[in-house]
Amino acid sequence: MDKKRPTPIDQPVKWDETQTIVSKADLFGSLEYVNETFASVSGYDESELIGQPHNIIRHPDMPKVIFKVLWDNISKGKKFHGVIKNLAKSGKYYWVITDFDYVVSDDAKILKYVARRKAVSPGVVKKVDELYKKLYKIEEVSGIEGSEKYLIGYLEDHNLDYVELITKLMMDDLNQQVELESTTEEVEETKKSFFGRFFGN
Repeated sequence: MDKKRPTPIDQPVKWDETQTIVSKADLFGSLEYVNETFASVSGYDESELIGQPHNIIRHPDMPKVIFKVLWDNISKGKKFHGVIKNLAKSGKYYWVITDFDYVVSDDAKILKYVARRKAVSPGVVKKVDELYKKLYKIEEVSGIEGSEKYLIGYLEDHNLDYVELITKLMMDDLNQQVELESTTEEVEETKKSFFGRFFGN
């Protein structure tokens, strides 16, 4: 699949950022379903996506360690929110925050993954991109083992895990947008149900 990947160009995809990108994948990460928004934003037809590995849209700027963290979490059924830079068929990029749900069997075994993605603000992208660029540079020299060590140290220094870091960045960005016009009680209520509201639950 790598040979067919488009050459990245430094231009964002223009899309309706109020929409939610949805996909379903099996335990190996192969796509089983994509909604119209997924196809439209990625630039691929559904027929080009179904059966393909989910990393068909992986942007080469993304440090591999972030996907290791992602799979370490979702393979255990943990709640995961990740900020990801994706690669469209055109070579353009689009940043999203991803929320995972699970389809489980009667005996609670994970059968497939359901991912929902929304656009993420430029403020959050800027902060995440700074960290990702450091991790990417470390991977070029020391591999994923090196970038994982740096990420662990970075998160320990901030007393957060990755999901908590992303949540904090999202909440800080939200607070800047709403605090001037909202009461403390309204802000706190928004915090409590932030991702539920963000993804339309």
